[in-house]
Amino acid sequence: MQNPPRERPVKDERDEMIDRDAKNWSLEFIICATQVLTVICAVKGNSAWKGSLSLLFFGIAAALIYKYSMYRERPYLYVGLVSLAVGLALIIWFAVTG
Repeated sequence: MQNPPRERPVKDERDEMIDRDAKNWSLEFIICATQVLTVICAVKGNSAWKGSLSLLFFGIAAALIYKYSMYRERPYLYVGLVSLAVGLALIIWFAVTG
């Protein structure tokens, strides 16, 4: 008599925590790579540093606005919106001047 194949249960809290941690680690890696790219572009005189730096401000804005949605503390929202404005300004500057 053979045992039936063991089925994997529906996603539980542990699976959700692992997914969340994986996304967090990947975001941290992307932030680090973007910072290195920004420094390399700035040192070499390439104007792409503006666009690369804007990505960091977009990331800061997203994190702070998410924290605002969870905590409802207005400073998170205000600093998040300022970071978003700086990111937009940098990406527009990069798009116009190259």
